[in-house]
Amino acid sequence: MRKRHAIGCDQEEGDKLKQTLRLIKRDRLLLFMLLPGILYFLVFKYAPMYGVVIAFQRYNLYKGIFHSEWVGLKYFIEFFQGPDAWRLIRNTLLLNVYQLLFAFPAPILLALAFNELRKAWFKKISQTISFLPHFISTVVIAGLVVNFLSPSTGLANKLLGLFEISPISFMMMPDYFRTIFISMGIWKSVGWGTIIYLAAMAGINPELYEAASIDGASKLKKVWYVTLPGIMPVIIILFILQLGDILSVGAESIILLYNPVTYETADVLSTYVYRRGLISGEFSFAAAVDLFNSVVGLILVFAANKISKKATETSIW
Repeated sequence: MRKRHAIGCDQEEGDKLKQTLRLIKRDRLLLFMLLPGILYFLVFKYAPMYGVVIAFQRYNLYKGIFHSEWVGLKYFIEFFQGPDAWRLIRNTLLLNVYQLLFAFPAPILLALAFNELRKAWFKKISQTISFLPHFISTVVIAGLVVNFLSPSTGLANKLLGLFEISPISFMMMPDYFRTIFISMGIWKSVGWGTIIYLAAMAGINPELYEAASIDGASKLKKVWYVTLPGIMPVIIILFILQLGDILSVGAESIILLYNPVTYETADVLSTYVYRRGLISGEFSFAAAVDLFNSVVGLILVFAANKISKKATETSIW
């Protein structure tokens, strides 16, 4: 009996293997198209992961990873006992909370506005204008912002001068940095972010809108009871992915905007890693801080995904 059962299992596994091979043969062109993406992640994302071991070593550039002295959690302890840890974590969390409150809903609201436009030509022009900043380099965008806020030649201070207000050095005042950073991020990415939501809205059944019209629903109620529930799975998935980057604020934008005067509110974990690792050459210390950053992000993704799966039955996996 056991022998017959084992033969049956082997035959079933053989059938599954044949079916898998048939599917691979059938979809070989599609799988071949996936190859560049898979190679990209293997070479640039997974292969370098062995380098995190230097966070637990006193890394010496000449000795290499395999011969550097092992120090365990020394640099993690040093970071959390140092004077900068709380300030960096606070700034990082605050910037990400502001992004979740203001930058994350911005493309949703803009997509809802585009979806309500009935003039096709006006809709196309509006979308094109909103997309343009995405294709401009972050360096150029930051340069435009700095020039716009310049105390001597900036348009912002020129407008303030019309009301007899003295010029303000926006870029030299820590209290203004978070507002400037979030506003720049929204301006650059809000148009591009609407693409996914507009695609999700296009998949909503038009009969739902017709039924809502028959019931006498206003445009606002259609948005609230039809459009938003229709795109809610997309919103949840993007929100979970956003939580994964909650400690990884865009360092390139901050580096282009901040200066030592604004470190109090502008300095975050990513920029700290850049200065300590690449500029000061403290590779092990920077790797420890960055590893902490990544682990917290990974935990948040898993936690948010599990909560979302239980609460809304929508999740990434």
